[in-house]
Amino acid sequence: MRRILAMIIAIFFINSCVEVPEGITPVKNFKVKKFMGTWYEIARLDNPFELGMTNVTINYTFDPDGGFKIQNSGYMVKWQEWRYAEAKASFVEDKKTGFLKVSYIWPFYDPYVIFKLEPDYDYAFVCGRDRTFLWLLSRTEYVDRDVIEEFEEEAKKLGFDTSKLIYMDPF
Repeated sequence: MRRILAMIIAIFFINSCVEVPEGITPVKNFKVKKFMGTWYEIARLDNPFELGMTNVTINYTFDPDGGFKIQNSGYMVKWQEWRYAEAKASFVEDKKTGFLKVSYIWPFYDPYVIFKLEPDYDYAFVCGRDRTFLWLLSRTEYVDRDVIEEFEEEAKKLGFDTSKLIYMDPF
């Protein structure tokens, strides 16, 4: 029984420790109220959670516990159906730093690092626990070509494999 309890505690602590990937700096002066609402996924590195999805949106809302909720939706082309997922997020450091921990299944957490944010919060560059998780999010379904070029350039400079980026079809 002690072994099981020790294993559960170890899993809990390992999974609740989230870190920013080396060489990446979360944005400072983050304004969570401005970040709330709907974002459109413009580009991503494909990952097991979104494999085969298109038309992905993410909606952030405040949660009474002090964190916030994340509601993802996307169209699964293979099965021709919409998929939905909900998560809870909270700040890892302070509420002015774009470094969050996200849990789709408690007690497992993943880092969510906002490392570039346009001053009017029109678009954001986000990564996860390592350089296989990367997203370009926008408040609109389209972005100008210069935003995509900036995203690709910044991501490449930070060590992401930009040759594997997937771009969403316009909604």
